[in-house]
Amino acid sequence: MSTKEAKEAKDEDSNSATSTTAATPIPFVTSSLAFQRTQSWSTTSSGEEHRQFEELIPPDNFNMVSNWVYRSSFPKKKNFAFLKKLGLKSILTLILEEYPEQNMKFLEANDIKFFQFEIAGNKEPFCHIPEDKISAALAVILDRRNHPILIHCNKGKHRTGCLIGCLRKLQRWTHTSIFDEYRRFSHPKSRSMDQQFIELFDVSQVWKLVDRNYVPNWDVLGCPW
Repeated sequence: MSTKEAKEAKDEDSNSATSTTAATPIPFVTSSLAFQRTQSWSTTSSGEEHRQFEELIPPDNFNMVSNWVYRSSFPKKKNFAFLKKLGLKSILTLILEEYPEQNMKFLEANDIKFFQFEIAGNKEPFCHIPEDKISAALAVILDRRNHPILIHCNKGKHRTGCLIGCLRKLQRWTHTSIFDEYRRFSHPKSRSMDQQFIELFDVSQVWKLVDRNYVPNWDVLGCPW
C-alpha cells in the first residue's frame, strides 16, 4: 500500500470512529420520535402469507425511572401495543377520574394489576398533595412483585413528577438532581409548590409501609435496615 493510500485509509477510520461517537443515543426518550415497527405474518384464506407491521408508540413523556419502573402521560389506545411489549405487571395512576373502560379492558386482557391514588394537582392556594397517598404509592413502587410498573397522571408532569421526586429522595439523590429531573419533565411549566413538597417530604414514613422482603435490588436505595 502506498503512503497516500495508507493516509486515506487512516482518515477513513478516523471519520468512522467520529460518526460512531456522534450517534450514541442519549437515555432520555423523546416519545414523539421513539416509535418502532414490529412485523408479523398472517395467512389468508387462500393460504397466502402477508407481512403486517405494528407501530409501537410510547405515551408522551415516557421514560425509564429505574430498573422495571417507568413513567409517562396517560396511556391512549395507540400506546397499548408498546405497553404490551414492556410486559407490565402493574400500572399506578394518580388521576382523580374513573379509569376509562378501554384502558381497564387492556389491563384485564394482559393480567396487569391496577393501583389508583387519587391526587389533585398541587396548585396554590387550595390544593395540596396528601403525604399519606404519596407514601402508599411509593410502597407499591418499592415492592418488586409489582414490577415492571408504569406510573402516570394526565400529562406525566407535575403529579408524576412529585411522586418520582420523592422516590429519588429514597434513592439518596441530591435536591439539585431531583429538581433538575422534575423541571425537565414538567417543562415548560414547573410548580414551586411541587418542588417545596418534594424538599419537605419525610421519607421515613414510607419505610413503615414497605415489606423488606420484596424491596428492589437497587444499589442507590437508602434502606434503613
